[in-house]
Amino acid sequence: MGKIYKASLSRSQNREAWSIIFRHPVRKDKATGQSGLRVRQGLGTKDEQEAELLVQQMNEILADPSFWDASARPRAEATYDGRIVEIFYYKLTSEPTDFFSVRESILPLPAMDSDYRRILLVGTTGSGKTTVARQLLGTDPRSERFPSTSTGKTTIADMEMVLDSGLFRAVVTFMSHDQVLDYVQDCVSAAALGCARNEENSNIVRLLLNHVSQRFRLSYMFGNGPYVERMTDLDEYDTEEEILEDSGDAVEPIDLSVTNNQIASWVERLRTVATTVSNELRAALRPGKGDERVFEELFEEELDSRLHDDDDCQALVDEIMDEIDKRFELLAPGRVEKNRQGWPELWTWETEDRKAFLKTVARFSSNHAKYFGSLLSPLVNGIRVVGPFQPTWADEQPRLVIFDGEGLGHTPDSSASIPTSLTRRFDDSDIVLLVDNATQPMQAAPVVLMKSLAAAGKTSKLMMCLTHMDQVRGDNIPTFALRKQHVLASAENVLTSIGEQLGRFAERALRQSMQRGCFFVGSIDGQLIATSKVHQRSIDQLLELLAAVTAVRQLPELAVVRPVYDRVNLVLAVKNATEKFHEEWAIRLGLRSKPGFPKEHWTRVKALSRRLALGWSDEYDTLKPVADLHRNLQNDIYVFIQSPMKWDGPEPDDDEKQSTFDRLAEGISSRSLQLVTRRIRQERTEEWQLAYNCKGLGSTFSRAEIIDNDIYDRAAPIPDVAPSPDRNAFLHEVIAAVDEAAGVLDVQLA
Repeated sequence: MGKIYKASLSRSQNREAWSIIFRHPVRKDKATGQSGLRVRQGLGTKDEQEAELLVQQMNEILADPSFWDASARPRAEATYDGRIVEIFYYKLTSEPTDFFSVRESILPLPAMDSDYRRILLVGTTGSGKTTVARQLLGTDPRSERFPSTSTGKTTIADMEMVLDSGLFRAVVTFMSHDQVLDYVQDCVSAAALGCARNEENSNIVRLLLNHVSQRFRLSYMFGNGPYVERMTDLDEYDTEEEILEDSGDAVEPIDLSVTNNQIASWVERLRTVATTVSNELRAALRPGKGDERVFEELFEEELDSRLHDDDDCQALVDEIMDEIDKRFELLAPGRVEKNRQGWPELWTWETEDRKAFLKTVARFSSNHAKYFGSLLSPLVNGIRVVGPFQPTWADEQPRLVIFDGEGLGHTPDSSASIPTSLTRRFDDSDIVLLVDNATQPMQAAPVVLMKSLAAAGKTSKLMMCLTHMDQVRGDNIPTFALRKQHVLASAENVLTSIGEQLGRFAERALRQSMQRGCFFVGSIDGQLIATSKVHQRSIDQLLELLAAVTAVRQLPELAVVRPVYDRVNLVLAVKNATEKFHEEWAIRLGLRSKPGFPKEHWTRVKALSRRLALGWSDEYDTLKPVADLHRNLQNDIYVFIQSPMKWDGPEPDDDEKQSTFDRLAEGISSRSLQLVTRRIRQERTEEWQLAYNCKGLGSTFSRAEIIDNDIYDRAAPIPDVAPSPDRNAFLHEVIAAVDEAAGVLDVQLA
């Protein structure tokens, strides 16, 4: 029958309501891969006697295995309190939440076939894409500063902004409780490792309050802690960071003196726990001469594992989660909706008051230190706002939906991949506006985006906005026209290189996109004033951008004749794509070496495996296996598309060929993404869990072997002369996807 767990009551300091704590007999703890997940959940009562009765009911369920299957829920509902039933059966059968659909159900976007145009803003971190969004919204860069900008990572949640009449409305969705809990445990583990290394308190607090990924910052909710210098002059922060006016704050900031005392207490308790556990570990592992590197790797992993099972450490995690929950109490305006477990799922609000609206919404997007202690930005995964926004330089309100999200990052490698979350948004957008810094144009990340759009047959959606033109200076470029030519010259080598890699039709399509939609702006980080010559030039460019966006753009008609392809060449394209994928990842995993291409650190590979094991994402930072395989297939198949065996009639001109090739590539790209996502992510969850759960000496190599052999080799085997079920299934599925896309256009594969 296995181990029987017992439930107990818990109540954190300064909290009146009771919680229940128990180990779940069915749900798996992802840290160990075994059943026995630790669950702590509020009971929704302050009455100790009532709470004791609920714990007794939970212990009856825990003692009876007949209740442990999801099918037994109706019987449990007829016997026990609904709160206990909900807590026990939570996530036994549930699927990941589609947060876009949640926002859509509350505040739907205008339909794709309406007179609205959807603009997807894309660019590297710091390129100015969110500043462009501000200009299109008409928000004041001083007093409103929405959306938030900074020179580093600011926009980490999906933002959807609609220019419409009527009230100001918003819906904000939050990360799940489990994902936030996992981030908190990561932060606690990092801080504990710092304690084990006897680092200073200030550094322990930094590790505790700022996740290593820089996408989850407890400091936004709790402040910077008790061991940092206090901010005495707000002007020090008056840079590109988001700043709100002092007067009329929508929510009173929390008293950080109480929070700072708690943080100091957490650090001391964590030192005690970490010292005890690390001393035991060092004695047990006993590094020998020459084994220090291996010892440190093993020590870090074992420390994390033991802390996960330590009751004192988990009690500290519980207190941090309680403090996070308390931050939602600061939201006086609006309505917070919680799930049945009491965790906030979304926040909605509408008002006529623009100032109050933007200040309140800023709690979910701001990164300004003045409001540390009351911000909820790290918990947000999506924000949608609708309201009577209008550019200050436009005579009338444009009909726009603006999508903004996380920047592409400053990758040094133009062979990198676009995140799949961004690729999927291409289909939902009318325009993909690439925002690039004119002072350093056409670096690797913008090139990656252009290649992705070309190979996906979506260059008709591409426009470019070059920012910081006011900073493009030189004795050889004294006029604006010469500065434009100087910036455009940077694109020449890039387009030629793309043509060499993806074929002349990719280069041709990108050149056409740049000719019909390339705009140059400067000084847009402030209000644009028509009396200024420099500002008027930017206003004119932005008006031209709006005119191009709002114009109806019909795709060219397809030629009457159709290309005919040889399936053998398609097989060769698939083989080439998968070979490159396996070679790239063998190097990353350390299973193969190549000069100039170092292996990834084991912690990054483990972080990737965790995200796929938990079903949160298909990538971690620059590690994007789904996107990598999709990119390779997309690129090689696009090259294949441009070389048909023949045409079924008179050969069309280049415009007709371009239209046919792009329409076919677009159909294949969306289908191949679905295929790759299913094979690498959805069908390999158990293998990703095995990879994540590897522990002990040699775990780095074992994890790499599982990923390479049990996941990649089975999900995307290289076609070979020696057939196998896996090879045949993958190849046939890719061919079927191409067949299906070709069939829609009456294109033949012989």
